[in-house]
Amino acid sequence: MGKRNPNGYGCVTKLSGNRSRPWVVKVTIYDEEGHGKQVPIDYAETEEQGNIILAQYNNNPWNIDRNKVTLVELYNRWSKIGLPKLGKSNQSSMKSAFKHCQKYYGVKYRSIRAYQMQDCIDNCGRGYSTQGSIKTLWGHLDQFAFECDIIDKMYSQLTTAPPIPETKRTPFTDQQINDLWKISGEPWVDTVLIYLYTGFRLNELLNMKTEQVNMSEEYFQGGIKTASGKGRIVPIHPRIKPLVKALVDQGNQYLFTYEGKKFSQTNYYKCWKEVMEKIGADKTPHEARHTFETNLDNAKGNRKCIDLLMGHKSKDVGNRVYNHKTIDQLRETVCLLK
Repeated sequence: MGKRNPNGYGCVTKLSGNRSRPWVVKVTIYDEEGHGKQVPIDYAETEEQGNIILAQYNNNPWNIDRNKVTLVELYNRWSKIGLPKLGKSNQSSMKSAFKHCQKYYGVKYRSIRAYQMQDCIDNCGRGYSTQGSIKTLWGHLDQFAFECDIIDKMYSQLTTAPPIPETKRTPFTDQQINDLWKISGEPWVDTVLIYLYTGFRLNELLNMKTEQVNMSEEYFQGGIKTASGKGRIVPIHPRIKPLVKALVDQGNQYLFTYEGKKFSQTNYYKCWKEVMEKIGADKTPHEARHTFETNLDNAKGNRKCIDLLMGHKSKDVGNRVYNHKTIDQLRETVCLLK
């Protein structure tokens, strides 16, 4: 057996019986629903010849009739060539955006007009960011179709998506934080307090494994999103130490768990909301991060330390070497929180 071709690449197989060209070359074609089926495009005398034909097809599949390329075919081709060039989170938002274009999957790309693209944006039933992603996706597809000479005019340039509104982020008040401490034994309140005293992003704590919490030296080592955020050290504030210890002592793989398993964002938001209702506040996990930063800033914390704790890029941070001196400075900074 040779090596397996990548998904959607096609295959070369031998037919039975006595034929002059027994090797059939098949490629995957997708229908409106995005289901793939294999269709023969040619026959060859030897397997090697068949593989050459297949490679040529994959190199330039646009020798198919340009007038017939459907949206789903164009997307599938672009997702092999253009999509991998985007960052991970962009890739997933483009994939989700494509689901909102479903009613046009089978339409010939050449015949799609701006009003149809706009229809997908306006009627996706989602918020600003999804609408923006759909507009961006049409832009990528148009660019790609234009390069492949499938279209002469890029209609995506005529589409609009509402601008993302300025968020009104305000820190938690001292009163709200005190209210949380008063009910700290109630479900999920400990997790909210840990966000407030660490400044981690939502997913940074949801993805944090218990082994990333160093109880003997009293710090978390976690963080994601950016190079400057990965693996950063955040000392445990004395006030949340008992809450963190109790979670670590449960011995689960993840620090925050829901019925023993890792928290999904959706479930965590529900639990968060329950806690917010108890203290009559309408705050987000991101506002907890914002509170951590604002309070350190107000307490005249060292900016370089604050940037290290937040996992921000900073002109002064330079190379992030966490030696004892640095960790002590970070600890002093965190302890500025009342």
